[in-house]
Amino acid sequence: MPRKLIKKYMPDEESLKANRHLSWLGAYLHDPNLWHLTRKSVSRAFFVGLFCAFLPIPLQMLVAAVLALAVRSNLAISIGLVWLTNPVTMPPIFYCTYLIGDAILGSPNGPVAFELSMEWLSSSISVIWWPLLFGSVLCGLIFGFLFYLGINWFWIWHVGRSWRQRHVLRKERRYK
Repeated sequence: MPRKLIKKYMPDEESLKANRHLSWLGAYLHDPNLWHLTRKSVSRAFFVGLFCAFLPIPLQMLVAAVLALAVRSNLAISIGLVWLTNPVTMPPIFYCTYLIGDAILGSPNGPVAFELSMEWLSSSISVIWWPLLFGSVLCGLIFGFLFYLGINWFWIWHVGRSWRQRHVLRKERRYK
């Protein structure tokens, strides 16, 4: 079952509640939807986590935690999915989101020559920030929504399959 697989890699609720860096969340950490692995809380967590992973801002994990609290999704999954954009994957992901944003907005400046350096970033930020932000938010919404639907569908399919298998086993036991 998906619950067993997810629970295997999740931190436990008590260790997160005891973390001194999370103490400012107080009573919000006691909402059961933040910790239980239900179809709704996990699918919401995938939406929140993927949306925040595509945001080109610092402190993505904090944004994911606040959004998880707001929509009552699984907190650990929401925060964990943000790490899809890590220092290795950020450059290609954000370059692709920039290209998507630039293609949709039709930037009058045309494509910007890419160079991996701080000098290039500081001189080009005024040109690239709007297509990058637009493309990132758009990709975050699209991928978040697709995974939201995918997790819902997978969970329903998996539970239905388990019920059907259980029903077949009961029949076999009856006729033995």
